Amino acid sequence: MDPLDLAQETLDTLLGYLGFVVEITPDPDYHTLHVASHEGALLIGRNGERLEELTHLLNRIVQRHLLDAPWVRVDVDGFLATRDLGMIAEAEEAAVRVMESRRTAKLPPMNSYQRRLIHRHFQNHPGIRTTSLGGNARLKCILLSPRDRS
Repeated sequence: MDPLDLAQETLDTLLGYLGFVVEITPDPDYHTLHVASHEGALLIGRNGERLEELTHLLNRIVQRHLLDAPWVRVDVDGFLATRDLGMIAEAEEAAVRVMESRRTAKLPPMNSYQRRLIHRHFQNHPGIRTTSLGGNARLKCILLSPRDRS
């Protein structure tokens, strides 16, 4: 069975048992399940914490059945897409300040997906270099620093 199909079926069943009426649309290009619901705020939680927990639980269930299944993202009512765009916009503003001042800027703590998003956004940027800080912590900060002009 396709991992995304299994994830969609599992999520639909799980949310149905919890009493949520949802419409789930898979996006195979991004391994994402887009969930539309009139009760999206309850599924998202404060700052997306409940959505992260739901996504983690779903992936644990799917990976128990399909050991090599890729990580599936769950986006409720476009919350993640909006948050990602906002995060990139904040990082861009910080990058402008870094390039003007030639001083390093520290971004707020982020999970691995968010850090990867920022690192990829700046990977080919001519004036900004990114570095993750935080050791083994789940949430780490990213430093934006001026790229050497060699």
